[in-house]
Amino acid sequence: GFVVGHAGLYQALAMFAVAYFIIGMTVLSVCAIATNGALDAGGAYYMISRALGPEFGGSIGIMFFLANVCGSALYVLGLVEAVVDSFGIPPGQKVGTGVHVLPQSYWYELLYGTILLALCLIVCLVGASIYAKATFLIFLIVAGVLGTILISFFATRPFGVPIRMPDLNGSETENGSFTRFSLATLRENLGGGYGVDYTTGQMMSFSSVFAVMFNGCTGIMAGSNMSGDLKRPSYSIPRGTISAVLFTYLVYNLLAFLMCATCNRTLLQKDYGFLRDISIFPPLVTVGIYAATLSAAMSNLIGASRILYALARDDLFGRALALAKKTSASGNPVMAVILSWLVVQLVLFSGKLNTIAGVVTTFFLLVYATVNLACLALEWASAPNFRPTFRYFTWHTCLLGIAGCCVMMFLISPVSASASLGFFLVLLLALHYLSPSSTWGYISQALIFHQVRKYLLMLDVRKDHVKFWRPQMLLMVQNPRGSSRLIDFVNDLKKSGLYVLGHVELQDLDALPSDPLQPQQDSWLSLVDKLNVKAFVSLTLAPSVRHGVRQLLFTSGLGGMRPNTLVLGFYDDAPPQDGLAQHPAFTSAREELPLGFPPLRAPTAPKLLSPREYVGIVADALKMLRNVLLARQLESLDKAWELRRAASPPPSIHVWPVNLLRPDSARYADTCSLFLLQMACVLNMTRAWRRARLRLFLCVEAGAMPHAQEDKLRQLLKDLRIQAQIQLVPWDAVVRLHWQAQRGPPGGPAPAEEEEEEGAAVNFPANTTQVSDEYVRAANKMVLEQGPAPAVRFLYLPRPPADTSLYPLYLRQLELLTRDLGPTVLVHGVSAVTSTQL
Repeated sequence: GFVVGHAGLYQALAMFAVAYFIIGMTVLSVCAIATNGALDAGGAYYMISRALGPEFGGSIGIMFFLANVCGSALYVLGLVEAVVDSFGIPPGQKVGTGVHVLPQSYWYELLYGTILLALCLIVCLVGASIYAKATFLIFLIVAGVLGTILISFFATRPFGVPIRMPDLNGSETENGSFTRFSLATLRENLGGGYGVDYTTGQMMSFSSVFAVMFNGCTGIMAGSNMSGDLKRPSYSIPRGTISAVLFTYLVYNLLAFLMCATCNRTLLQKDYGFLRDISIFPPLVTVGIYAATLSAAMSNLIGASRILYALARDDLFGRALALAKKTSASGNPVMAVILSWLVVQLVLFSGKLNTIAGVVTTFFLLVYATVNLACLALEWASAPNFRPTFRYFTWHTCLLGIAGCCVMMFLISPVSASASLGFFLVLLLALHYLSPSSTWGYISQALIFHQVRKYLLMLDVRKDHVKFWRPQMLLMVQNPRGSSRLIDFVNDLKKSGLYVLGHVELQDLDALPSDPLQPQQDSWLSLVDKLNVKAFVSLTLAPSVRHGVRQLLFTSGLGGMRPNTLVLGFYDDAPPQDGLAQHPAFTSAREELPLGFPPLRAPTAPKLLSPREYVGIVADALKMLRNVLLARQLESLDKAWELRRAASPPPSIHVWPVNLLRPDSARYADTCSLFLLQMACVLNMTRAWRRARLRLFLCVEAGAMPHAQEDKLRQLLKDLRIQAQIQLVPWDAVVRLHWQAQRGPPGGPAPAEEEEEEGAAVNFPANTTQVSDEYVRAANKMVLEQGPAPAVRFLYLPRPPADTSLYPLYLRQLELLTRDLGPTVLVHGVSAVTSTQL
C-alpha cells in the first residue's frame, strides 16, 4: 500500500521490474557459485571470500553482516509499527479504550521492539532446526492470509474508512475509501502522487519509496545465508531461491494492481494497515502481518549470526571476533547470535522504519553487486575448475547485475552509497595489509594469468624496434647469501624489463627419487619478496654449470619476454661474504635467517666451475647473441651510503667506453661501446641512482686532435639524449707499453686477424697473447687514478679468444684490469640498443 499509494501503479510496476531485474541477475550468480562446489556457513560471504579472496570476502562479509543487522532492526520496527497501529492508544487520547491500550512514544516503541527482538533471539538460540520449523509454520500462515486478502478484494462491499491522523490540536480524521473494483479508482492511481509519510513526516520520492520497497525483496539471500545448515545447499539454494523470486514477484504485481483498482489514494497513503480494514476476517490479517515481519526479522538475525560466525572462524579480524567462534554442543553459534542481537538492539534506537531503509538497501545492493562481481571474475578467469551445474548465466548477466546495483545505489541515496563504498574500501585496504594469507585461492591470480597469456601472445618479437628496447636480465646466482647486493643492483639495471634469477643445481635426475628443485622454489620466492626485487626465479638441474646456463638461456622467459642479457659474478679468489646476514630485511628479530639456503663456500674449498668453463659461459652467451655483464666486487657496494651521503660532489658513475685491452682499435661508437653507454644511462635513470653523475672518460693520444674527438663524442651524447661529463685522459704512456710488447712501430697497422666486426657473432679477436701484464697493470692504474672514487665503474668487456686454451689467460687479464677498482661492471653488447629517431 505504501508503494502504490505514493508511486502509483505504473511507477510501482517499474520499481518491481527494476528491483527484480537486479535480484534476478544476482540470483543467477548465486546459483552458479552455489553449484560449483561444497558450501559452508556464511552464505554470500562464503561465496565471495572463496571466489575473490579474503580482502573482498572480509570487507563484504562485514557489510553483509551490517545489512542483515539493519534489516532485522527494520523488520522489528515494522512489526512494532503494526502492533502500535492495532493496539496503540489513538493520538490525542490519554487513556485507551477496548484493545487500544498500548501507550505510544519513542521509548515505549523501543521497549516493544526490544521485547519482540528478544523473542527472535530465543528462537535463534535454540537453533536452526526450530527456526526452520517456525518459518515453515509462518509460511503457512502467510499463505492463508494472502488467500484471504485476495478473496476480500472481491467479497468486501465498498465503504469508507475513517483514518485518525495526528495534528497539533490533537487529532484529525480523514476518510479513505474502498471502492471495490472501479475504473475511476484505477485511473486515479495510475500516476504518481508522492506525499508526506505520516510515520516520519518526510516527503517521499521515487528513491525513498524504492528504498523501502527493495527491503521487502532482500529475502532471496535467506536461503544462502543458511548454507551451513542445509543438507544439500548446492541442490536447495538454486531451486528455493528461484522459486521464491518468481512467486514474490507475481504476488507483488498482483497485489499492486488489486490495490490500485479498489482503494483510493488517501486510504493507501494514510493507512498502511488498510488491508485489515477491508479483510473479511481482520484478525487473520493482523496475525499474517505479525508473522511475516517476525519471520523476516528472525531470518535477518540468524543470517547475520551465521555471517559473523564464518568471519570469526576464518580469523580475518584476529582476536576482534574470537568470541563469535564459540558454539553450543549442537554446533549452533550462540555467541555470534548474541553479538548480532546486541548490534540489532543498538540499531533499534533509530526509532523509525523508513529512517534506516535507505542504508539497508545500499548495503544489500553493494553485497549483490559483489556477488555478481565474484561470478563475473570466475567466468572471465576461464579456470577449468569453474564448472557449475547451474548453467543459466553468462558474463553479460553478471555485468548487468553489477551495473543495476551501482546505478540504483546512487539513485536512492548518493550520500549513503558514497559512504558505503568508502567504508568498503577502508575495510578492503585494512584486510589487504593486515589479514593473514589464506589457502582459498585468489581469483586475481587467475585473472592475471588469463590476461598475461593473452598479451604475451600479442607480444610479437617480429615487431621489436630498437626505440623500445629494454634490458631483460638473467642473473646467475650460485648462493644468494653472497649475492644480495648484486641482486639489488641488477634490479636497478633492468629498467622495467624482465628480470630472472637463475640457479644451476649440479645433480643428475636419473639418480634421484624426485625433483630436488621443488622444495627450493619457496625459499627463492621468499628471497625475492624480502629483497623487494621484481624478479622471476628459474632453477635447473645440469651435470655442469655451463650446461645449466645454456639451458636457462634457451628456455627462460616466454614469447617476447626472454632474457637478452646475461649477468655473472666475477671469477676471482675473493672469499664470499654473507650479505643476507647484514641485510635489513633479515636482521629483524621476527625473521629467520636460513631461508633454506646452504652456507657459503669456505675460502679454501674448491669452486664449482673452472676458469675455462667460466669463460666458456661468456663465449656461449655471445654466440647466442646475448649481451654479457660481469660484475666484480658488487657486494662491497653500499648503495644506501653512496647515494644518501651528504658529501659534495654527488656520487658518480665512471664510464670507460673503450676496449682497454685493444688500444690499437679503440673506438667509441661501436655496438659494444653504445651498449655500455646505454647501461650506464639506464642505471642513472632509476630513482635510487638519479643523484649520481655520469663521467665519461675519453682516452686520447698526443697528436690525435683530442678536442675534435671530444666534440664528436659530445655530439653523440647529445643525439642519444645522455647527460654526462666528458673527461680527457692522456694515455700515451700506457699505449707505449703495448707497442713495446708488440715490438712494432707506434701507430703501425694491426694484424688483419685482429679486426673485429660486431656483426659477425663468431669472429673472435686473437690478440689476447699480445697484451702484456705490464700494459694491463698500467691501464688498471690509469683507471684507478681518475678520482674521486665512483660508486660504480662500467668498463668495456672484450670478446673471449677463439682459442679455448687461452681462456685462463683472458680471465687473468680481466682480473688484472679490474683489480682494486671497487664495484665494477664489465659490459659487452652484441645488439643495437640506442636510437636517435623520434
